[in-house]
Amino acid sequence: MFTYPEIDPILIHFTETTGVRWYGLMYVIGFLAFLFLGKIRARRPHSPVKPEQVDDIMFYGAIGVIAGGRIGEMFFYQFSELIADPMKLFRLWEPGMSFHGGLIGVLIAMLILARKWNLRFLQLGDFIAPMVPIGLGAGRMGNFINGELWGRPTDVPWGMVFPHVDAQARHASQLYEFIGEGVLLFLILWFFSKKPRPLGAVSGLFLLGYGIARSTVEFFRVPDNSDFLGIEWLTQGQLLSIPMIIAGIGLLVWAYKSNNSDISNCTTKKVANKAKSKKGAKA
Repeated sequence: MFTYPEIDPILIHFTETTGVRWYGLMYVIGFLAFLFLGKIRARRPHSPVKPEQVDDIMFYGAIGVIAGGRIGEMFFYQFSELIADPMKLFRLWEPGMSFHGGLIGVLIAMLILARKWNLRFLQLGDFIAPMVPIGLGAGRMGNFINGELWGRPTDVPWGMVFPHVDAQARHASQLYEFIGEGVLLFLILWFFSKKPRPLGAVSGLFLLGYGIARSTVEFFRVPDNSDFLGIEWLTQGQLLSIPMIIAGIGLLVWAYKSNNSDISNCTTKKVANKAKSKKGAKA
C-alpha cells in the first residue's frame, strides 16, 4: 500500500493562491509534444500536411481543446452548477475539463482546417490522432498531481491512500488512465501509422482505443456521475465512450472494406501487366 505524496498544485507561486500550476504545465507539455511529433509526421512521404501547417493545427486544436473541454465539463458533468452560476463557464482556472467536450472542440477545429486546406476530414484526423495520447497522458498526470479523480476503495497491494479524501486504500485511477489513454494508446497509434493505412483507419483505431481504455478505467475510478440513467454500474464517462467505440469499429471496417477492392484491383492489374509483358517478350 502506498500513500499519496502531498504535492503543491502550484509549481511557481506568485501569491499564496496564484502562480504557474502543474496542471497548466501538463497542457503546455502536451501542445509542445504535438508540435514536435507533428513536424516529424509531416515530413513523411505520404503525409497530407506540410511541416509549416502543424503550427496552425496546434493553434486551432488548442482553442478546441480548451473551449470544448470547459463547455463539455459544464454541460456533461456540472450542468446544475452552470444553471445556478453561468459565469462559472468562463472561470478556466477552476478544476473541470471534459475529454469528450475537448474532442468535439478539436473535431470542429479540424473541420475548419480541412475546408481551408481542401483536405478530406479523415485525412486530417488520421494525421492528428497519433499525437493526441501524449496530451491525454499529460493531463492525467496533472489530475494525479492535483490529487483529483481518485479511484474506488481496493485491497490490492498497489492501492494508494489519499489522505485528503479518507484513510482507505484506493485505486490510483489517474495513473491507470495515464498508462492506458497516454502511453499504450500512443505507442499503438504511432507504430500503426508509420506505414500508409487506408483513409480513416488511424482515426478509427484512436476512437476504439480511447473508448476501451476510458470505459475500462471507469470501473476502478470514483465516477463523476454514478448510477447513471438508473443503471448502477454505468457511469457517464462510459456512456460518452460507447459512441466512440461504435464509431471506431465502424470506421475501421469501412476503411479496410472500401479500400480492399482498390488494393486487389491494383494488384490484379500489376500481375496482368507483368504477364502481358512476358508474353510480348517471348513472342
